[in-house]
Amino acid sequence: MFVLIWATLLFSVRVSDAETGSSVWGKQSCPLTDYCITLDEGEITAEAGLCVVIPCSFTVPEDIKVLHIVWFKCESTKQRCGGGDRIFHSNTFSDKVQSEFKGRVSLLESDVSQKNCSIIVNDLKESDSGTYQLRVNTLPSSGSFSKFSQRATVSVKGLSQRPTVMIPPLTEGQPTTLTCTAPGLCSGSEPAFTWRWRGRGESDADLTGNITAFKTENVAEFAKRSSSTLSFSPSAEHHRTNITCMVLFQGHVSTEETATLSVSCE
Repeated sequence: MFVLIWATLLFSVRVSDAETGSSVWGKQSCPLTDYCITLDEGEITAEAGLCVVIPCSFTVPEDIKVLHIVWFKCESTKQRCGGGDRIFHSNTFSDKVQSEFKGRVSLLESDVSQKNCSIIVNDLKESDSGTYQLRVNTLPSSGSFSKFSQRATVSVKGLSQRPTVMIPPLTEGQPTTLTCTAPGLCSGSEPAFTWRWRGRGESDADLTGNITAFKTENVAEFAKRSSSTLSFSPSAEHHRTNITCMVLFQGHVSTEETATLSVSCE
């Protein structure tokens, strides 16, 4: 017989949590002896296209075996989410999750016996704002049922963060490489990069004939840093012109940054 441990979350997603890989912080609640849960009660906000970490941990009696961790999203008016509201199940053979969340939610710690229920939600959409609920399925020696009432508010806003463009000192005729790094440290879909160059008095144009490369760097088990490099030989015509890097995320969410080139003569 399964024991169901519920925790209702109304949360806003904070992007810095995903960027720092923060550990679990929050208020602990223990409605029953040896049954405790710790959740971030503060407002957590995030931006569309990026990701969020929802910190969460729990404890159960030593004779209780943790089987699965399940997350739900449903209307705030519901006291408890139902089966049709499921967005994640730690049983990889369970595919009964809301279609819009498939492949976007994962645990930070895959071993459920570690009592870490933190999840990362990738490829965020503004519609991800809402009420979320946690359930821990266990196999006890004696049955029991517990509810937890910690609450927070989810708010996913439009993307305001910009990519970072790194430009080394440029010298005419000497090959160089520019780097554009996408905002966010996420393990979701890889973004697409586009470089544009604007000559003096000219309209933007895609750079052609230059070598571009995409790179993904693992900074944690659940976080990656994405960047694109542009290699070319600067000339006098590039001096005081603008270079733009645009990053396109899932859901047609884009952001860009423009920098001015300064080319020196040998």
